[in-house]
Amino acid sequence: MLDVQQISVDGHTGTDTAEVVINLQGLRKRYDARTEVLQGIDLSIRRGERVALIGSNGSGKSTLLRCLVGLHAVTAGSVTTMGETFNSFPDRGQQRRLRARTGFVFQKHCLVRRRTALSNVVHGMFSEPGSWRGFAQSLAPEAWRIAALDALDAVNLSEKASDRADALSGGQQQRVAIARAIVRRPVLLIADEPAASLDPVSGRDVMLLFNTLSALHGITLIFTSHDMTHAREFADRIVALRAGRVFLDKPAASVSDTDLEAVFHVAGR
Repeated sequence: MLDVQQISVDGHTGTDTAEVVINLQGLRKRYDARTEVLQGIDLSIRRGERVALIGSNGSGKSTLLRCLVGLHAVTAGSVTTMGETFNSFPDRGQQRRLRARTGFVFQKHCLVRRRTALSNVVHGMFSEPGSWRGFAQSLAPEAWRIAALDALDAVNLSEKASDRADALSGGQQQRVAIARAIVRRPVLLIADEPAASLDPVSGRDVMLLFNTLSALHGITLIFTSHDMTHAREFADRIVALRAGRVFLDKPAASVSDTDLEAVFHVAGR
């Protein structure tokens, strides 16, 4: 039987704190007395890095993403994200600052189906003062509409600005979701299985778009994926979780098939 041991970390301890966007120390997350999803995560991610977070279902990937920005309270350990440090749950000021500088893209893009692509992107301004006005883009400040149009242009969808979300293809809807996530020019972009519901061509287009945006704007990108081709091609670094712990942390180019087999190995198979 394969021994469960951590595959070596190659120089990603983050010694230059000026460049570190995320620093986790002993992070633990427990939902109940018997279920500890994260079991002592130590991890640093530098500005502009593209990190693929992989692992089997239930390994803790989505929980980790949500702990990074205070969407889930931390049970133990500490989280420092973009200079905000908390060891349970961020206070309201920290929450506001974190959400203002973070873009989120999920497998279920949660667009308002009967509103236009432009209105959906304007919704990305909700954390701004007066954000209630963004519910209908016609009431939003002109600067918000201009920013939303720029974001749609960045994802090559400006010609669909006036189309309702439910009239767009799956790939186009995901691009709208990405535009909504980047409209406020985030420092950190978190994507949880962003290509899982798309066909292979649309999925690859979305991942290429993430790469372009990260490179152009120095955005730190963390994405989860079950597609190892995407992880290897579109990440600088692959971090694998197994049973709530960091099992592998390597530059993407050096991750071998043997490494991946170890990540997804289940005893008895």
